[in-house]
Amino acid sequence: MYRIDAREAERGFTLIELMIVVAIIAILAGILIPNFVNARSQAQTAACESNMRAIATALELYYADNQVYPTASAAGVQPALFTVNGVSYLSNTPKDPAAQSTSGLYSLTTTQATGGAPATYTITCPGVHVGSTLAKVPVSGGASGSVCGTNCTATKIQYVAGAGLQAAP
Repeated sequence: MYRIDAREAERGFTLIELMIVVAIIAILAGILIPNFVNARSQAQTAACESNMRAIATALELYYADNQVYPTASAAGVQPALFTVNGVSYLSNTPKDPAAQSTSGLYSLTTTQATGGAPATYTITCPGVHVGSTLAKVPVSGGASGSVCGTNCTATKIQYVAGAGLQAAP
């Protein structure tokens, strides 16, 4: 007859084996969690840039049809601002995922053409962005071709007519 020893029936993991498994899980978590946080920041910055380009496209379409930009001085970007004669140039209200406030509305300032100066606009992102996600964005007021770089201290993004996306402090 085969007899089972009482100690063999109660076999389990030793304390050392459990500690090794916990240490491996902690090491993996230490590697993965910062990568997920950085990926989220990059996604928020990409969404902000995309929204600003969509607003700029709506502004250019509005200008092409009406020969003026909508009048705005630090106004929140909403479809009503882009509607004239029943034509809406912006179908939804873009909101910044990195915004600190609950509204998350982009700010728009326009200037009309006067004295030979062209009409312009500036779209400002309401959110605060991580500088490392702005590394490839040109610096506002910087030399031509200069980008924010890997140690970027900028936290804001703006879109300026004729210049495109810019990183601002």
